[in-house]
Amino acid sequence: MSHGKQFTLYTHGSGPNGWKTAIVLEELGLTYESVYLDFGKREHKAPDYLKVNPNGRIPAIVDHHNNDFVVWETLAILEYLVDKYDKDHKLSSTGQDKYIELQWLAFQVSGQGRQCSPYFGQSAWFQKFHSEKIPSAIERYNNEIKRVFSVLDSVLSKQKYLVGEKVTIADLSYITWNVAVLAWVLPDADIEKNYPAFARWHKELTEREAVKKVYAIRDSLSK
Repeated sequence: MSHGKQFTLYTHGSGPNGWKTAIVLEELGLTYESVYLDFGKREHKAPDYLKVNPNGRIPAIVDHHNNDFVVWETLAILEYLVDKYDKDHKLSSTGQDKYIELQWLAFQVSGQGRQCSPYFGQSAWFQKFHSEKIPSAIERYNNEIKRVFSVLDSVLSKQKYLVGEKVTIADLSYITWNVAVLAWVLPDADIEKNYPAFARWHKELTEREAVKKVYAIRDSLSK
């Protein structure tokens, strides 16, 4: 593979965490080439990819401007990108706000999205992929999604963004899983009525140019 772009992004056509990484790369104006792994062919478990990410998941990035440095796990990727390439703190925080940013990133990882673990991913699994319907599991995880929405709504009713008055990687980290859940898992959530501050925040984030560009790429892959 040629390295005309600064980064190689190993990702998947529908994986929310890969698209989340692409959004931050776009926001920072960093160039990248996406390699879409075919999960049906288990390319994410192939020996060549396991040399990049021994956990066999997406996303992972390779920074060709930093001796082909590899980072995997989305939270670590986002932190790396802003620590190294956001010197003006366009999307990142300083001082005590850095720890507020980190707490929201941690909450996203632990409480929102991964296909095989926290609440949003588990809800999707039990509704769409599990071999049998288990209503109690679906109810549990859907209730947890609503709890996460409530936590976000309570904070966003008092301030514009999660870390105050500017968008950071903390806000951006929620977009793709929220989009997936609202379209696929909880299409009847009626967020404008039940979580108005969350709805205002989510709408504003999805209207950002970088986000629209990334979703246009994603939509083109599904055609």
